[in-house]
Amino acid sequence: MVEMTEDRMTDDVSAEIEIIEFVLKSIPFGVNVLKVKEIIMPVPVAPVPHAHPFIQGMIQLRGELLPLISLEKALCMEPDPARDTRGDKFLIMEYNLQKVAFHVHQVPRIYRLGWKDVQKPTEDDTEYHDHLIGIAEQNGKQTLLLDFEKLIVEIHPESGIHPERIPELGKRERSMKKIVAAEDSPLLRKLIHETLYHAGYEDVEYFENGKDALDYLMHLADGDIDITESVQLVLTDIEMPQMGGHQLASSLRTHPELSKLPVIIFSSIITDEFLRKGEEAGVAAQVSKPEIGKLVLKIDEVIL
Repeated sequence: MVEMTEDRMTDDVSAEIEIIEFVLKSIPFGVNVLKVKEIIMPVPVAPVPHAHPFIQGMIQLRGELLPLISLEKALCMEPDPARDTRGDKFLIMEYNLQKVAFHVHQVPRIYRLGWKDVQKPTEDDTEYHDHLIGIAEQNGKQTLLLDFEKLIVEIHPESGIHPERIPELGKRERSMKKIVAAEDSPLLRKLIHETLYHAGYEDVEYFENGKDALDYLMHLADGDIDITESVQLVLTDIEMPQMGGHQLASSLRTHPELSKLPVIIFSSIITDEFLRKGEEAGVAAQVSKPEIGKLVLKIDEVIL
């Protein structure tokens, strides 16, 4: 059994998420506060001819032109012409190296809870389950954590991951290298699998969250072998139900055997704050989605 060290106690903050709760038609949704650059009052919106139906238009913010996405339209909600719009806000966020504004109805609070209190959504939970990364529950109240990355890719497919864009890397032998990957999105697991397989990494074990990946690695570490003979790399997203990527990396770092494994974070939200958290968690590299070619080269650099 691994003892709780000073480092482990310090890293307990990695097990928490701070959520900005926003409301659409009385339904509480949420987003990680670190994804939001700022919250502003509505500003004039310039229409864009032939734009995607979810895009209300463009706004200007300190000299930058940003697309404004209506989350009400993106979630196929029926508009209410009689709704009081005086509490409306714009969330300014940055995903996949692009800045975007999202139109919401209200922003009532910001609160903190543990990743363990974030559950994977199912069809039985909500009609919006396909657009969620999880459901947070605190004091009996649920907040639906919206998958903004998926919404952006639906609107602008070019911003997503494209395995076919992997550069020609020549003859490569990577089939003996084992990677453990934690990614909660089925679509992204599929795209990452296609990409890594194309790059020669054929032996990848996928998990829906950091907790399942950690349990698997702990089981391997219980065997009488050098863990690095079984696994050469851990690849993880940041935001996942039950256990996020930073907490996964911190947990590996404090284990006498699993600390030998290099960790690479692959996420759409590599902000300055997340870079700092990744460094504190001891990761070997951090790559922003959708830079899948850079990810392959970084994997090569770390484990070969």
